[in-house]
Amino acid sequence: MTAPAAATPPPVPARDFAGVFARVAPHMAALDSFLRGQLEAFEPEIRAMADYCIDTSGKRIRPALVFFSGWQSAASTPSRDLVQVAAVVELVHLATLVHDDIMDEAEVRRARPTASRQYGPAAAVLLGDALFAHALHLAALFPTTEVCRAVSESTRRVCAGEIMQTLRRRSVSITRADYDRVIDLKTAELFRVSCALGARLGGHPDAFVADAARFGRHLGIAYQIYDDLADFFGREHRIGKTLGTDLASGKLTLPLLLLRDRLAPTERKTLDEELLGQALPRLELRLSQMEQLGVFDDVVAEIEAELAPAEAALARHPGLAPIEHLAALPRVLRAQVAALR
Repeated sequence: MTAPAAATPPPVPARDFAGVFARVAPHMAALDSFLRGQLEAFEPEIRAMADYCIDTSGKRIRPALVFFSGWQSAASTPSRDLVQVAAVVELVHLATLVHDDIMDEAEVRRARPTASRQYGPAAAVLLGDALFAHALHLAALFPTTEVCRAVSESTRRVCAGEIMQTLRRRSVSITRADYDRVIDLKTAELFRVSCALGARLGGHPDAFVADAARFGRHLGIAYQIYDDLADFFGREHRIGKTLGTDLASGKLTLPLLLLRDRLAPTERKTLDEELLGQALPRLELRLSQMEQLGVFDDVVAEIEAELAPAEAALARHPGLAPIEHLAALPRVLRAQVAALR
């Protein structure tokens, strides 16, 4: 299950995640092999559906966080424990994407039809449940209960964040605190546990395990804010998913919260009607207003406000093997944000 030892990796270009993740190419290959091997565990009737979700076209940020946090040296091979934990967090993430796309009525994910579009929403929601269940099964196979406990708690928290967001769709009474709480649960939590478990299974000191978890949480919040910004300012062929779904589905994300606060009362009322589903969404108009009212720059500032404590957590462990690799991720996220301009 382990891959051959990696050669010393080339310098990381701070342009995209693919460049950074080249450093864990053997690890990702081992993960792909492991995940493909898990298809046999699914019932024959749904195996093709599970295979459709377990594709290799995503960025796989969460598994990379596991591998980087557990990093020992460039010459080390990916341990089975790290590969298995990476598979667990990736399956949980894939399950959330399946459910997200149903609720958003999204047509495209990773440049192809979503599972909901391919199989219908009723079958897709159950497929997401099956992915969740298998993730917890893999977590329970570890000899210690720590992994299963951490993953099950994180899965519950992720689901709680999704529930909160779902219940608040088509609502204009969302506060900034509400938004922060949702993204902390639905996105940052899985980043956090990926880093914590990677560092733990990599045999690193307790102090680094705690700071790796702190790094993951802040990076996860920053990444979700970026993702919400990209829903308006991205390009569908580059992002690989349907854009404008937040406005269309009545999801009041940070760009929309800031825009709403800056609009004149009459214009705010028309935006509210779009969010409430009482009027057709006018994406181009809202994008233009965001540009005029400085929303983009202020959202970018919020991303920076999360990346700073993420980098500070790493700075407490100079010279530790994972630091060089984890530190590349905030730089890449900044580059991704800059590419939206």
